[in-house]
Amino acid sequence: MTRIGHLFETLKRENRCGMIAYLTAGDPTPDATPGLVAALERGGADLIELGVPFSDPIADGPVIQLAGDRAIRAGTTVAKVLAIAAKIRETSQIPLLLFTYLNPALRYGFGRLAKDAKAAGIDGCLLTDVSVEEAGDYVTVMREAGIDTVFLAAPTSTDHRLKLVAEYSSGFVYLVSRTGITGEQQSLSDTALPLIERMRALTHLPLAMGFGISTPPQVAAIAKHADAVVVGSAIVRQIEKDPAGVEGFMRELAGPLRK
Repeated sequence: MTRIGHLFETLKRENRCGMIAYLTAGDPTPDATPGLVAALERGGADLIELGVPFSDPIADGPVIQLAGDRAIRAGTTVAKVLAIAAKIRETSQIPLLLFTYLNPALRYGFGRLAKDAKAAGIDGCLLTDVSVEEAGDYVTVMREAGIDTVFLAAPTSTDHRLKLVAEYSSGFVYLVSRTGITGEQQSLSDTALPLIERMRALTHLPLAMGFGISTPPQVAAIAKHADAVVVGSAIVRQIEKDPAGVEGFMRELAGPLRK
C-alpha cells in the first residue's frame, strides 16, 4: 500500500475528510517548491499534487496556465519535478501525486517515469488527458512499480467510462465537480453531488472532488459527501500573490475539515 492508501485509511479511522492541495512544481522557482509544500502541510494539507508544467495544457484555467509558464521559464522539467519530490522526501512523508499530461509522460517514457518516480518518493500519478479506454499499458507499468494510478471522472462521463475509471484507478478516484477547465468558482455545480453518488455505486475507492473549489464554505459542502477535497487554482493564485501567506491560506481553507 502506498502513502496514499495509508492516508485514506487514517482519514476513515478518524472519520474526517482529507485536504488535497495542488501546486505547480517550479513556480515561482524549482528551489521554492519544497518550502511551499512544507507550508501547505503545516497549514493542513494531507496530500500534495505536484503539477508538472506543460506548454499545451487543455484542462488548466488561466491561473494554472500562467503558473506553468513561469515554471517552464524557470527551467522546470519532468526530471526537475522528480528531483523536487526527492527533496521533499528528505523532510516529509506526505503523500505525493504527480499530476501531468500524457505528452510529457510519453516523452519521458512510461517505464522510466515509473522507475524514477518511485525512486523519488512519488506515490501516485494522474495523467489528466489520458483516455481510460487506452490506459491499460500505462496502468500495468505504474502498478508494477508500486505507484497508484488516479483517473478523472466528470459529470459528463458515461456509466461505461465510470466503470473503467473504477477498474483502473488505485489510491482514490478524482471527481471533477463540473465540466470545463480548472479555476475558482463562486458556487458549486449542481452536478457535483450526483457524480459522487454515481461513483459510490461503482467503487469502494475513496473519492476526492476538485475543480472550482476555492473557499472554506465550498470545502465544507463537499466534505459532507466526499472523502477528500481538492483545491488548486486558489492555492496557485495565493503563491503568485504572496508565497509567504500560503500556510495561513491553507489553514483557513482546511478549517472546516478540522472541526
